[in-house]
Amino acid sequence: MYFKSAELTNFRNYKSLSIDFDRHLNLFLGKNAQGKTNLLESLFIMSLGKSFRTLNDSEMISFGCDYAKAVSHVVNDDEDDETKIEIIYGKEGKTLKVDDVKLTRSIDLLENVYVVIFFPDDLRIIKEGPENRRRFLDRELCQIKPVYYSNLANYKRVLKQRNTLLKQNNKDKGLYEVFDEALSDYGVRILEERQKFTDKINEISSEIHSKISNGNENLVISYETKLSFERSLSVEEKKEKYRKLLDRNFDNDIFRGHTGIGPHKDDLKIEVNGIDIRQYGSQGQQRTATLSMKLAEITLIKQETGCDAVLLLDDVLSELDRSRQRFLIESMKDVQLFISAAEIDDEVMKLLKATVYEVDNGTIKKLTKDF
Repeated sequence: MYFKSAELTNFRNYKSLSIDFDRHLNLFLGKNAQGKTNLLESLFIMSLGKSFRTLNDSEMISFGCDYAKAVSHVVNDDEDDETKIEIIYGKEGKTLKVDDVKLTRSIDLLENVYVVIFFPDDLRIIKEGPENRRRFLDRELCQIKPVYYSNLANYKRVLKQRNTLLKQNNKDKGLYEVFDEALSDYGVRILEERQKFTDKINEISSEIHSKISNGNENLVISYETKLSFERSLSVEEKKEKYRKLLDRNFDNDIFRGHTGIGPHKDDLKIEVNGIDIRQYGSQGQQRTATLSMKLAEITLIKQETGCDAVLLLDDVLSELDRSRQRFLIESMKDVQLFISAAEIDDEVMKLLKATVYEVDNGTIKKLTKDF
């Protein structure tokens, strides 16, 4: 699937924009703060209904305006099926529509288009804290598994309620039973999906990493959790063990004022040649591993859904050396690619063979110059 076109109204710094896209490679050039990232953000929200930059939907509305609207037209892989996706941000909240039909739940937006974003902050996935790696897991699982999206939302809701009791220093264990039951239910389901996803992403990214490093490095990704259950156990047996762990950690949770065990505390362990590169890896190893993981997302989405994802590269080419740039571009020839950059050197421009757009202060102009 791919984006055919988009229209923006009062979206960030775009007062009014209508644009058609190339089926394969779209390059957006412009100085900083002109709207390149804003355009990519407007495409990303079509997949999850959420931004990769902020949790505050009102930030999408242009200053001084009452609402913002983003519309995209997505062509499915059979080329005969086109879907219109519309998201409207207003004072009363957010409205989602697919083919002009209003959606009652955000989860119903999923599976209309699959989008993978790669932006500079992603290069810190490995180096920085575990919340970045959990976000990596959750973002893709929510796209390909709508039930995961629902379980994660419910888990966060129950966790927040349980933590409120803990912060009040309420030591009545009876009050926690309903929360512990729900946490163990949603938590086990989340844990199982994350572990399966990690197994698959490990297999795919390890192969990619080996190619990038010319066979000199072996990448291994594994899931780290205090809830280490034998996989042969039934769901009910895992839930029971989960509840017992919550009970065992109750005094610690009371002391700290929050729940100290569960998927919200888990992590990905990332090793190259047996070395944990979260702490001891070089910048080159960390960037190569991150690139491998991002490319693996594209492959996994295809395997899981049968659909091609769209890849958004927000100002990351300048962060990669020439060999990694070349590998990335050549690996993505079969999917639609959006690239934003302040500038591109002549050699990379020839490699891209892209449709080029100039972005200037909330306006976009397609360039006709032969690059």
